[in-house]
Amino acid sequence: MADVIAIGELIIDFAPVSVDIDGYPTIAAKSGGATGNFAAACSRYGINTYVIGKVGDDIFGKLLIGSLKKAGVDTSGVIEDKAVFTTLAFVTIDHLGDRSFSFSRKPGADTCLVADEIDFSVIDNAKILHFGTLPLTNEPCRTATKKAVEYAKKAGVLILFDPNYRPPLWDSISEAKEQMLWGLEQADIVKISEDEIDFLWGLTPEKGAEKILSEYKTKLVMATCGPQGAYLLNKTASVHVNPPPVNVVDTTGAGDVFAGSATYQILKLSKPPDMLTSEDLSTIGKFAATAASLSTQSHGGLQSVPDEVEVLKLL
Repeated sequence: MADVIAIGELIIDFAPVSVDIDGYPTIAAKSGGATGNFAAACSRYGINTYVIGKVGDDIFGKLLIGSLKKAGVDTSGVIEDKAVFTTLAFVTIDHLGDRSFSFSRKPGADTCLVADEIDFSVIDNAKILHFGTLPLTNEPCRTATKKAVEYAKKAGVLILFDPNYRPPLWDSISEAKEQMLWGLEQADIVKISEDEIDFLWGLTPEKGAEKILSEYKTKLVMATCGPQGAYLLNKTASVHVNPPPVNVVDTTGAGDVFAGSATYQILKLSKPPDMLTSEDLSTIGKFAATAASLSTQSHGGLQSVPDEVEVLKLL
């Protein structure tokens, strides 16, 4: 029985590890996708985690499933489809370690998940369902995801939404905003980046978090600000946490590691999100920011989740 369920994309990230004399990158395949990264982080800290998604029946799909199993994630909800190829993402990294993406996804297997392929009964006893907007970019996965969210809400499961906005995957800005706002309308907990807040409303992270808390039914907002840390807010308290200084190599998956690490702390505290105190929010934010920072010291997302001992030692 899973405490946390994540539905969405499982993707192979091709990360550059060096550059040859002519400037061409040497790339390494890394298992990823926000869903996989988040699930691996939850599992790393002892949470029973289950993934719902689709990969191709190919070498990359098997690599993804193998990586998730190695991370301790239940992959029985991951479909292998012979008709489509596993989605691939090619990552470029600037001098600060920040990344951008180019996708091979026309269509990718992750977009082809059908609602009839989901075992909804696994959601019944879960505590949290996590989703982002990548499964909302295309049908039939959009409908499948929305049905899973609807089912979870009826079952009393907390909804954790992370927009995870990737511009190249949307047909239009208006469509992206529409689906992101739909996600916010469903969420009990929101993890959102400062870039996504700026994209939606042109606000600061603090003002954006306050807007979400006041205009939606959200109980807890976690706004991440890269090297500037994170701002956590509920109806009774707010805190700003700073990450530790690290040697950044690749920021891929850092936000997902933050979300998974925060989820671990939220479940560990065993309180409703809107009843968390400032001390609770500080505990959640500091642990998550430290775990996310440590994850940036190596390439990829899913494989870069640090051990709890490593996080606590740095804290």
